[in-house]
Amino acid sequence: MTLVVLLLATPMPPAQAAPTAQAAPLTAHTAPLTAQAARPTTRTTPPTAQAAPPPVPVVDYLKRITGTRTVTGMHNKEPNSDPARHTAKVHDITGVYPGLWGGDFLFAQDDVAHRQTMIDQAATEWRNGSLVALTWHVCPPTRPATCGWDAGVNDDLTDAQWSQLITDGTALNNAWKARLDEAVPFLRQLLDAGVQPLFRPLHEMNDGWSWWGGRPGANGSRRLYQLTHDHLVGARGLTGMAWVWNVKDLDPAGIADYYPGSAYADVVSLDAWNSFWPSATYYDTLRNLAQGKPLALAEVGRVPSPAELASQPGWTYFMAWPEYFDDKQLNPDSAVRATYSSPRVVNQGGLTGGGGNLALNRPAWSTATESAAHPAAHAFDGDPGTRWSSAFTDLHSLWVDLGATVPIRRVRLDWEAAYARQYQVQVSTDGTTWTTVHENYAADGGTDEITLNTSARYVKLYAFQRATPYGYSLWEMGVYQQ
Repeated sequence: MTLVVLLLATPMPPAQAAPTAQAAPLTAHTAPLTAQAARPTTRTTPPTAQAAPPPVPVVDYLKRITGTRTVTGMHNKEPNSDPARHTAKVHDITGVYPGLWGGDFLFAQDDVAHRQTMIDQAATEWRNGSLVALTWHVCPPTRPATCGWDAGVNDDLTDAQWSQLITDGTALNNAWKARLDEAVPFLRQLLDAGVQPLFRPLHEMNDGWSWWGGRPGANGSRRLYQLTHDHLVGARGLTGMAWVWNVKDLDPAGIADYYPGSAYADVVSLDAWNSFWPSATYYDTLRNLAQGKPLALAEVGRVPSPAELASQPGWTYFMAWPEYFDDKQLNPDSAVRATYSSPRVVNQGGLTGGGGNLALNRPAWSTATESAAHPAAHAFDGDPGTRWSSAFTDLHSLWVDLGATVPIRRVRLDWEAAYARQYQVQVSTDGTTWTTVHENYAADGGTDEITLNTSARYVKLYAFQRATPYGYSLWEMGVYQQ
């Protein structure tokens, strides 16, 4: 018995199957593979988030993942004295942290006093590998720097006050610029530290619940947004932030009256509150308005399911709202885990710089496949709904040509239910001589994030022990420089 345990603890991988061997493809499983309950939705030991900041420019990263990946996110509203309270809840449920951390400058006295605490947390989240999104429930310029919700953020300005507000040099216009200046030192801290925040001022501007919202047209809410941008970027020199324009899911026909123009918006975003998932009409309306700019779900009450994200693949990130996230009927733990373990999403530490996934749509090969419906190329196509699947035997290889020898710092394997219990990752500069750079003899499926420090042109997965009676089935294999 002791001898057996020792042998299993340090196994010798068998000789690799010849790459050119192609067994007759099998056309069906005894039971459908995708229906198996064996594929875990959480890992026994969640992968540690890599201490690498997100890629910059952030907007370029969002453009690269458009259509294939969505960054997970959680807002951290009050109290600013505890600005990671709600992202910690995500980790408690899923074992991972969101790929986007949301903070708020807020309006109440205690929260305003703890803005530095919030900004410090933003910098920490960035260093840990999460995007940073900043909102500001801001007091109107008719009130002091701190105010209430009903008597403050929910105020109504008269038409005369609004006209003065958007007229340069007036008392209210100067008061608004002074209000914006309260945030300038904090924003400059982040920019100086290399953080590129997704800044979402005057959010839900097409709804009249706030003092700044519900005014369509050239001299309405969008004009205040333009003035805000011009003051912070032009007068105060805060370049480098990604400006997130935002509306609520009201009548889609009216949102164009609130759009400030292409020069003022880096990201076009929606808060999905009237329906917990946007209609196809709203999705298409925003896509047409964005004209290639990234789309985002800046606030959601219900965490989107993998199927929903696949049905509207343009959403580059979502940010859940705390009170609704805590509602277990709306967001049961099982549904949250399903989204956070989906190969479609990007969690903290999973954002990559450079050109993103180096293996995306590169030439790929494998030993015998289950059928022509699951070729090697499906593991490198960026589509979370397609997969590579081997024949139902133990010795199989899957490899990709990156086109040139490049530094490799990480490989990601997103397994379907039929995963490898034992495998190696190998690299080569010529496709002939291979070097093993990673071994796993007790794999548990799900997602494997493998940290490397090597250079190669070819990257190979060599699997030699199955965890199920089927073959090996892989949704995606990613190769990254960060």
